[in-house]
Amino acid sequence: MSNQATQATPVVTRWTRDQMAARVAQDIPDGAVVNLGIGLPTAVANHLADDKEVVLHSENGVIGMGPAPAAGEEDFDLINAGKQPVTLLPGGAFFHHADSFAMMRGGHLDICVLGAFQVSAAGDLANWHTGAPDAIPAVGGAMDLAIGAKKTFVMMEYLTKGGQAKLVPKCSYPLTGLGCVSRLYTDLAVIDLADGEGTVIDLVPGLTLRDLQALTPGVTLKQA
Repeated sequence: MSNQATQATPVVTRWTRDQMAARVAQDIPDGAVVNLGIGLPTAVANHLADDKEVVLHSENGVIGMGPAPAAGEEDFDLINAGKQPVTLLPGGAFFHHADSFAMMRGGHLDICVLGAFQVSAAGDLANWHTGAPDAIPAVGGAMDLAIGAKKTFVMMEYLTKGGQAKLVPKCSYPLTGLGCVSRLYTDLAVIDLADGEGTVIDLVPGLTLRDLQALTPGVTLKQA
């Protein structure tokens, strides 16, 4: 158990996972090549505007994915890295795993959207292992994505089940990448990270900057 102080969470209606995904989709520019990580980020595909051309990539070797298939229309030979069925838009393709990682490591992705256990004020990312003896490490392609993409966004719930902030002064879990996260999308706020501080872009209705700061000891937050 961390010795980080646990603060009482103000009573607010938090953003749902779909609302978080829609908020991420809003910030993805037309023409971007984007990788959506396993877990929360996969929902972003369902919220991309029809008037945007966004090319979705998955590290298992798929590019040009569309939204999730309708129930009963799944093709389990066409899946993303999380083993979820996906659709393929016209012009999409699938290819060798090594070619997919060459795209990631070669700087050909504009944005990756990843989940996280912790993110530090300096933009360090911990998302593959909690360090617990019974936890199963699952790094996958996260290290390659976090460092290879031009921008790394993180989607996560702001607090742990114990009420502690996942935005921390320094990560206590094993790191995925150093100084790679530029923006956090959470159920309480959207926060830019730069120069060891957080700039709050959006807050869930009813939550103040002071409230959020009280939940985030050791990290300086300011309003955009």
